[in-house]
Amino acid sequence: MARNAEKAMTTLARWRAAQDAGSHERARRPFLATDCDDLRQAERWRNQVISEVARKVAQIQNAGLGEFRIRDLNDEINKLLREKGHWEVRIRELGGPDHSAGGPKLFGTDGQEVPGNRGYMYFGAAKELPGVRELFEQEPAAPPRRTRADLMKNIDADYYGYRDDDDGVLVPLEQQLEKKAIQKLIRDHKKKKLKEQNSDAEGEQQEQETETKDEEEMDDDFDLESYGDEEGERAEVLRYMAHVPNIPTQDQVKEALLERKKKELLRQILGDDA
Repeated sequence: MARNAEKAMTTLARWRAAQDAGSHERARRPFLATDCDDLRQAERWRNQVISEVARKVAQIQNAGLGEFRIRDLNDEINKLLREKGHWEVRIRELGGPDHSAGGPKLFGTDGQEVPGNRGYMYFGAAKELPGVRELFEQEPAAPPRRTRADLMKNIDADYYGYRDDDDGVLVPLEQQLEKKAIQKLIRDHKKKKLKEQNSDAEGEQQEQETETKDEEEMDDDFDLESYGDEEGERAEVLRYMAHVPNIPTQDQVKEALLERKKKELLRQILGDDA
């Protein structure tokens, strides 16, 4: 009997007995943090939420759980983190310390927020889910836009070619090219002049040959005697040979001018009725 009494007095036995006696009186965490008015209880519930978050973060690291289980775990973790924030606000209201400002951020290295979606975080294998991986792939940053001052910074006299002749290399090259260009122009001028002279001489010679050939052809084609001796036949031939009307002689022109002057003088003297 003494042995059993000693066992009952050990620390472990007394702790188990206290746990068994108070198991039916164990309180549940309030659904709303505002329902708790005790600072010690609020600290207790906050620590309980943190332990649940740590357990679920460890579970979500396993990629073999499946897509749906991983999504559910990630939603539960985010829900617990929001609840932790509510308990920290209630602790401040009850006069306790500010855990959100002074304490270290929990799970900051493991959780990652989607750019542009503030508040919701992905943990562990949830970051590799289909559709989530693309959200973290950010587009490369655009190159910085250069201002007008940056563009004009490196522009000087050398940019506009104002000091190209100072090195002593360009001037001799230009002189050589200038001489070659002048010689080429002189040769082209001589060739052109010689070609014009030859073309003029050939043109005159061809013109003389053409005139001679035309005269011979006219003599051969228009033989008046071959058409008969009658004046009517000769007049017919001459009418077809004439290309322009008969040109008046110098005396006929003078007589026509003299008659015109006489008529003008008579009109001036006698008036319009003359």
